[in-house]
Amino acid sequence: MISLSPVQSFLACCLVLVVGRGMTTRIGILGRYSIPDPIVGGLLFAVLAYLLSTWGGLAVSLETSIKPTLLLLFFGCIGLTANLKLLAKGGPRLIAFLLALIPFLVLQNAVGLGMAWLLDMHPLMGLLGGTITLVGGHGTGAAYATRFADFNNIQDVMPLAMTAATLGLVLGGVVGGPVAEWIMRRHKVSGGLDQKAAEGQQTVDQDEAQTPPTPGTFILSLTAAFVCLVVGGFLAAMVEDAPVSLPNFLWCLATGVVIRNAGPLVGIRLDDRATDIIGTISLSLFLGMTMMTLDLSSVARLAGPLALMLVVQTLFCALYAAWVVFRMLKRDYEAAIMSAAFCGFALGATATAIANMQALTRRHGPAPEAFIVVPVTGAFLIDILNVIILSTLISLPFVGGI
Repeated sequence: MISLSPVQSFLACCLVLVVGRGMTTRIGILGRYSIPDPIVGGLLFAVLAYLLSTWGGLAVSLETSIKPTLLLLFFGCIGLTANLKLLAKGGPRLIAFLLALIPFLVLQNAVGLGMAWLLDMHPLMGLLGGTITLVGGHGTGAAYATRFADFNNIQDVMPLAMTAATLGLVLGGVVGGPVAEWIMRRHKVSGGLDQKAAEGQQTVDQDEAQTPPTPGTFILSLTAAFVCLVVGGFLAAMVEDAPVSLPNFLWCLATGVVIRNAGPLVGIRLDDRATDIIGTISLSLFLGMTMMTLDLSSVARLAGPLALMLVVQTLFCALYAAWVVFRMLKRDYEAAIMSAAFCGFALGATATAIANMQALTRRHGPAPEAFIVVPVTGAFLIDILNVIILSTLISLPFVGGI
């Protein structure tokens, strides 16, 4: 057993990100389809760790207790760069996004139920391979797996749920970029950087012409981000017994939104560039650690019907994003970026959706509306809709509900 300390684990994750960045830069297909760096580097580490464990008899153990803090820090930074004026401008697109999402949640579960029927599995396994783990993630998957094991006596349901959620996280990060790139090529959609390159412009962006962030601006942004963590944690603890449970990161995001939009009234002005860098680093480290700890031996052991179900779900999600989501969101560059994000949290998690958008905007140019609409949808709206739809389906007699 090779047990890495917190500092060593952090170093390993940083090296993974460096390797992932190098691979996406130098391997054409990875860069061309905007696969996020943490997904590439983290998966490579997971494969090497699996081979070392299988052939060398040495298991690698990482200290990843900092992961929840990194995720909360990231969402705090998302809130700190959220301009409510842009949110008001993106309101119609948010409504359209939700209108595209609701039927998808129903159809994703229908696909899961259909696959369970074809594979002669319990109907609830179809829901487990549907929005329970793919949209809901590990937390929702664990909650429902416990109920299915206790009330329906389904064996090995917990490891199946965790494997499905983990694979969904990977698949969401892999297919989002290619889907958006295909959309942009097919519909001749381009971002700001693409347009400048096509016009041969050598001018420097206004942001680049400004004085770069200083250590002082970074400290101020980092202080505000940790305020989001502390206040968000306090608010989450206050309402933890409420009838409707909201995720902790939502409170951090909301605190950040308040600071970003009310701060100027009392003389607090943050540098969005510094805040964005802090958030990007936090997200990259979180995703890197998540991918590095992927247990490929469990994935291989539980492969088969579950893998086939996830492949079908991935194909369905990609087609839905390209043919439905993009068309409902004005068919422009922002819509293409949000289609990639849709793949991220329809198969994995909001963090994966943001990583997809960051990989694309780094190559093609900014998409400010997308970075407002997607976190708001993925933070809590999608979870509320998912719970309502799942409760309805589970109550149906032919599903064998509880």
